[in-house]
Amino acid sequence: MSEKVIMLGNEAIARGAYEAGVKVSSAYPGTPSTEISEYLVQYKKDLYEEWAPNEKVATEVAVGASLSGVRAMACMKHVGLNVASDPLYSVSYMGVNGGLVLMVADDPGLYSSQNEQDTRMVARAAQVPVIEPSDSAEAKDFVKVAFELSEKFDRPFIFRTTTRLAHSQGLVDLCEREEVEDKPYEKNIRKNVMMPGNAKLRHIEIEKRNLELAEAAETLSINRVEMNDTGIGVITSGIPYQYVKEALPNASVLKLGMVNPLPRKMIEEFASKVDTLYVVEELDPVIEEQVKSWGIKVIGKEIFTVQGEYSANMLRKAILKEDLEIKAPAEAPQRPPILCPGCPHRSVYYVLNKLKMHAAGDIGCYTLGAVAPLSVVDTTMCMGSSISTLHGMEKAKGKEYIKNWVAVIGDSTFLHTGVNSLMNMVYNNAIGTVMILDNSTTGMTGHQDHAATGKTLQGDPTYAIDIPKLCRAMGVNNVIEVNAFDIATLEKVIKEETARDEVSVIITKSPCVLLDKSKKPLYIAHEDKCKKCGMCMKPGCPAMTRNADGTIHIDDTMCTGCGLCESLCKFDAIELVKAGE
Repeated sequence: MSEKVIMLGNEAIARGAYEAGVKVSSAYPGTPSTEISEYLVQYKKDLYEEWAPNEKVATEVAVGASLSGVRAMACMKHVGLNVASDPLYSVSYMGVNGGLVLMVADDPGLYSSQNEQDTRMVARAAQVPVIEPSDSAEAKDFVKVAFELSEKFDRPFIFRTTTRLAHSQGLVDLCEREEVEDKPYEKNIRKNVMMPGNAKLRHIEIEKRNLELAEAAETLSINRVEMNDTGIGVITSGIPYQYVKEALPNASVLKLGMVNPLPRKMIEEFASKVDTLYVVEELDPVIEEQVKSWGIKVIGKEIFTVQGEYSANMLRKAILKEDLEIKAPAEAPQRPPILCPGCPHRSVYYVLNKLKMHAAGDIGCYTLGAVAPLSVVDTTMCMGSSISTLHGMEKAKGKEYIKNWVAVIGDSTFLHTGVNSLMNMVYNNAIGTVMILDNSTTGMTGHQDHAATGKTLQGDPTYAIDIPKLCRAMGVNNVIEVNAFDIATLEKVIKEETARDEVSVIITKSPCVLLDKSKKPLYIAHEDKCKKCGMCMKPGCPAMTRNADGTIHIDDTMCTGCGLCESLCKFDAIELVKAGE
């Protein structure tokens, strides 16, 4: 079979895994890596794919599959690699049996992340090789290269992608799936049991492997030299290669497909042939610092930023000193991120705001509770951190200090890393209220299933973790479930639970409004009854606006019929006119 199709980068990675003969994939959804696993599902007859509770578990599943003798992978975004770093550092010493590749998506420009870390830095610290493609075609083909090298050199590999590559399109050649024979499992305590004595020996072995990989990098086809005008030479990789080719079409380019370890001899030879050498890489100066350490004169971050995405125009300005005379962008109105109309988080935050409560926040849609007009969330750090942050505050300042604080966390995030944090509160005799905003999905990344939804990534029914029972099993005596839109009951429960001198959990159980595709109820505002008090506007629903005379208007194309506005109106000015179907 030989067919060219247009594919997104993530789709091409999934296709590459299929063609490479991968048999097991485990992942936790995280933009911009999520779609890799969602595209993999189309190949479920040939390989197994799953959502794991978190990236550490996903990596350990992939390691187990690899040790058994099959090609396996785990998928995550860059901050997810932090969660997976414990097994990553150890499997680097252990090596593999079947090929093992971690698909990690970085986010230059911070489109959907809390930091802009560079996975190549983590990989260097963990002594893990890194392959990085520049387009969809390479994304597919390099996956196969990564698995081949993983098995050849007995090393786990990181396959680094970025937001721009993950969500851009390109032509891809489809090939047949390679049926890779399972490797036999052999018991090997010295290799696979990382106790100190064994780990010392494995460290020596891995240093040898790293040298072998560095030598092999000199002749790998994914590292190539494109000699043109020798006045300017550029070392680059990944998406920045595309900007280099657009901005500097006549320059000589050393394009790196494997960015750790680097091909030193190839770089030294390339540098000797050009007059001025640049390193063009987004985020940290990973390549640049190594090249400079070899005594090679190169220009890098002194003229390029360490922040955000690059562009062809940026390179023209920095290298060619061109005056681009680019028109300033139009001054469009600011559009801050907002919760969707009908989002159950909005009613929760409305009540918290009314009670003048502070919230230790977490990663998810509910992070938007930090912005006006709700302005409830005071902190957001990482997955699962809200509960631990609240606990730290209570231990630092005492129980009275946190009587007007709660921790907020979603159902998927609670299962990701919130369980351990709640366990810690109970174990250490804490006082505090945790609110699990259960919207029955992993909403922040596009409605993926998780361990409490009752459905697997492959669409099969499964046991749904009972979150209330789980909390009680950990020793939380006060676990209360509330409909997020029952604001009177919610207010009463929050007042009662935050007053307790023990741990309590409030679960607001209301599905994400986007899960239900049926027609929604519809509310209208009667201008003749509206008293212009603004109570219905306080939650900040985007379906509601003010008319010129100060009365309220409800956009019928946006209204999802949650009923929050009606419950706040004391003058019967808002009416349900159409029931859901």
